[in-house]
Amino acid sequence: MLQFVFTPAIQAGIASGVYEVVRNKATGELIGLVRNKVTGKFVAHAVGVVVRNSPLSPFIMAAQLALPLVQIVQTHLNSQETNRRDERVSQQVKGVSQQVEGVSLQVEEVNQQVQQLNQFIFQSLPATLGVLQASTAVIGVGVVAVAALSAVNLYQTIKLREDVKQLRLEVKDGFIDLKEALKDQGKEILERIDQVAQDIEFKHHRTILVQAYGRFLQATKLIEKAILCEDLSIRNDTLQTAQAMLANALADYNNPQLLSDTCAAGLLRRYECAWAIEQTMAMVFQMQEQPAVVSQSLSDLKNRIRKDTLTVINKCETEAELDFLFPEITRIHDHDLAVLESWQNHIDWLRTLPESELKLLESAEFNPTEIAQISNTNSTTALEIPPEIQLYESLKQKSHPESLLDQMRLMMQPELRRQYELYVSQQSAIAQHKTLTQPNLQQASNLAVANLYWYFKHREQTPAQV
Repeated sequence: MLQFVFTPAIQAGIASGVYEVVRNKATGELIGLVRNKVTGKFVAHAVGVVVRNSPLSPFIMAAQLALPLVQIVQTHLNSQETNRRDERVSQQVKGVSQQVEGVSLQVEEVNQQVQQLNQFIFQSLPATLGVLQASTAVIGVGVVAVAALSAVNLYQTIKLREDVKQLRLEVKDGFIDLKEALKDQGKEILERIDQVAQDIEFKHHRTILVQAYGRFLQATKLIEKAILCEDLSIRNDTLQTAQAMLANALADYNNPQLLSDTCAAGLLRRYECAWAIEQTMAMVFQMQEQPAVVSQSLSDLKNRIRKDTLTVINKCETEAELDFLFPEITRIHDHDLAVLESWQNHIDWLRTLPESELKLLESAEFNPTEIAQISNTNSTTALEIPPEIQLYESLKQKSHPESLLDQMRLMMQPELRRQYELYVSQQSAIAQHKTLTQPNLQQASNLAVANLYWYFKHREQTPAQV
């Protein structure tokens, strides 16, 4: 689903057959690197990623994680270089030490770019978390009004995030001034914000959320400082302290009091906050040079996202909630999960490289100016209507709510499709529809499978009316 974007010169080399995009031999997945087919040398990394012809723009995960390989490779090479330096210094081989120093200078500029990128990521994460958390002040705890959900849907939340990014709005204690941010949404929304603010249960929730955000913010600031540490022991100790803070913040967001008696939309927002913290913890493990832990953390997070979204879908009770959930969960599936999948694939690929490949990777001279393009390439204009909303509006005309809910279930839990396909094939055989066999159904879209499932369900329940 992901397509890597390279500079025009590199893209021309790929088209002519001089270059090839690297693949993970174990999985067949593409890696965001290009190598010369003849020499085998790595010549460039991707400068962007697109999904279905649109720039990759994760809703929860930091957008700059779209190309984690740039950071992964640099961290790996810097680690190896440090190990070599230590070893050679211990052997007191002066000439080799000078050679190591020269190699270090070659990667210094790239390393500075990566540090800047890391800092930008850890500065943007609290803003993203704050926007997600702030929307709970409109959604509330119990039953939520249609207008309230419209005010903080995928489109509006992206706009809010952009306003925070452009410093038009300030995140304070993990919340933003929604009355100021949504003042153009109408009197009903402003009254809803006041109503939620006075709700005793939400006040209790807010206290926990403010505390959790505070811990998360402290952790990210500590990580920013760790990035600048030249002494590795101090750096790792600082990162370890930050991990402990993140774990405490995550425990707050996973507090059962925040999750019980919360509507589907509010539950999703709380889950999203927890996911953002878990991805931050994975990033810190990466900075601590623990690739096996990073890979396992990413796998666990992907599984958790799929499990949590299924819980949210099962909790959906109204069409208004469905209108809110479908575009957002689609974005999470197509972009956020894709980022995590690509990130894990890169980590696992690097771990399996033989020594000969590592040496080629180490000798690669990537253009440091291209790293700065990542943040700009993987972004969308805040004023654009998200394609997920456009897709949902199209699907609404072809399906009913029960089918749309199942389409989300099939999207997030593909293994469920077999049950639906089996039911449809059995019922179609009874109805003598010879073309709806399981092999044919395997080629059908989730839309078709879910619609057929509910067609036969209704036919089975009310045969006399069909």
